[in-house]
Amino acid sequence: MSGIDAIAAERRRQIEVKGWTSNHDDQHGPGALAGSASAYAMSAASSLMCGSETPVVLDPPPFFGFDASDWNPETPREDLVRAGALIAAAIDQLERLRDQLAN
Repeated sequence: MSGIDAIAAERRRQIEVKGWTSNHDDQHGPGALAGSASAYAMSAASSLMCGSETPVVLDPPPFFGFDASDWNPETPREDLVRAGALIAAAIDQLERLRDQLAN
């Protein structure tokens, strides 16, 4: 599965299984989704640089935008897919905010 397909599937899973709809996402403050995405991307990068398929960042970084109990790093690929889906959610959140400000 290509990266973009994996990201789209993960975003669908976040919405359909976890209930992370746009209404849910909008309850998080500015930067929370992007911060969480960057935390997972950092986890992937750290593991890859260490040559590890398992997480080397075991505690969430300070910019992780959710509760620490939600931190669940996996393999570098899974973390990058999760980061991509969170980036997509953050972009959608920005678009909704821009639409609200325009009205």
